[in-house]
Amino acid sequence: MIVRCATSNAGKLGEFRLAGERSGAFTVEALPNLRDIAPPDENGATFEENAVQKAVYYGAFTPGWLFADDSGLEVNALGGAPGVYSARYAGPGASDAANNALLLEKLRRVEDRTARFVCAIGLVRDGKLVKTFRGEVEGRIIDDARGAHGFGYDPLFFYPPFGCTFGEADAERKAEISHRAKALRHMFAFLSSLS
Repeated sequence: MIVRCATSNAGKLGEFRLAGERSGAFTVEALPNLRDIAPPDENGATFEENAVQKAVYYGAFTPGWLFADDSGLEVNALGGAPGVYSARYAGPGASDAANNALLLEKLRRVEDRTARFVCAIGLVRDGKLVKTFRGEVEGRIIDDARGAHGFGYDPLFFYPPFGCTFGEADAERKAEISHRAKALRHMFAFLSSLS
């Protein structure tokens, strides 16, 4: 089954496609001409609200199944920040390096470094919301970026069961347990239950 996704983030698209391949039953394809469509506002207070806004908006541009996600990092000592502002933590259009630098600045001399990656997915069919799905993975933030894999906060996110950061884990290994992989598995299980 083909499921379209609405993301212009190459890193996310790669993870979505890999999850589809691993499912054995789903092919994830990017929404055609996504770059020609003006993006919607993302003004939700939660990952779920933003995912639903995007899914419903982009779902109007294609028939069939489409999903959109909103994901980010929640740091306990920062009251859940950067949260829904993860991609623009250091300001609109901020680079991963700028966001990471600001996060480390905010955590200077903070002992509690526990954090989680969160992914919420909104699934629509013919532009109408069907269901939302959520995935989380727990870890902690380290002081120095490690690893060249992944994107965003991956080089700072240490995952104890792996003994390394997400930036040090290859795509296949990360796809086993990541927040996006978990949310997608829930979505694929739901879609499988419909047939």
